[in-house]
Amino acid sequence: MDILKKAFASKLLKVKAIKLQPENPFTWASGWKSPFYCDNRKTLSFPELRNFVKLELVHAVLENFPEADAVAGVATGAIAQGALVADELNLPFVYVRSKPKDHGMENLIEGELKPEMKVVVIEDLISTGGSSLKAVEAIRKAGNEVVGMVASYTYGFPVAKKAFEDAGVKLITLTDYEHVVAEAAATGYISESDVEVLNEWRKDPANWRK
Repeated sequence: MDILKKAFASKLLKVKAIKLQPENPFTWASGWKSPFYCDNRKTLSFPELRNFVKLELVHAVLENFPEADAVAGVATGAIAQGALVADELNLPFVYVRSKPKDHGMENLIEGELKPEMKVVVIEDLISTGGSSLKAVEAIRKAGNEVVGMVASYTYGFPVAKKAFEDAGVKLITLTDYEHVVAEAAATGYISESDVEVLNEWRKDPANWRK
């Protein structure tokens, strides 16, 4: 197992950022039902963990996308994380809405990107990848280059992997579903019956319990 992915998975479990609700499943933006939810935003409430996430995101940017000269956060979950990363790197920051604001300037991108800037996108969570790649599309349409994306967590679905490949976007993540579930099972955070439910869901998440 990847040391960072295991360590971050453990930290998420310690702050109870992982939720299991098999009998009352969560509904994602994609419409999928899930017994499992990872709430990365909870890390913002714990200063030591918030700093850990910030620095690991920064390290990922420096290692994989050193050419970036601007940072974009995906609204709303990655606005705070993106701003923390941009501040640490001393780079311009913007955030991308899921849809244009319905009043005022009707902006889709909030902030200012100069033409042809090289942008690294910060995301808190990747499920199907749809909302994350909409942000990429908006940045590209604005005349800028997306050099890649760094996310705190991914479910690792094949549909997301294909979507990122098709869009030509390199994705780096701090942890993922496999490491979180393995750590949760090893520490007793979830039971064997929970693992069975998750395995059933994992086989066909788009049609689970429909």
